[in-house]
Amino acid sequence: MYQILCNMKGSRSLQVEASHLETIEQYSLFSELLDSNGMVDESVLEKLRLNVRALLETTNGDPQLLNLCQDVLFHPNMKAFGLHQLILLYIDWEKEKLDTLKDQIEPESEF
Repeated sequence: MYQILCNMKGSRSLQVEASHLETIEQYSLFSELLDSNGMVDESVLEKLRLNVRALLETTNGDPQLLNLCQDVLFHPNMKAFGLHQLILLYIDWEKEKLDTLKDQIEPESEF
């Protein structure tokens, strides 16, 4: 389980589970989310929420996606700062996952 801050003071936070990150990956929720300026603001959060609502309609209410919405994306503490922290967490999680796969795939050197 991971924890992200939702405001700059650090007084609000959210718990993010690995299953939430897996759902983000499964539906590529962060793909092409940011504009060319790379800024995460309230409009980006609203865009993500609209995309997720559309996905919920097409997936007939996937329980994993609903769980992500309830616990993270539509949580009252989630603001633009929190989404930025979630994106950073997701990037780190992906890197960690790739490093683990790389270690499993690379054969041990026998020289």
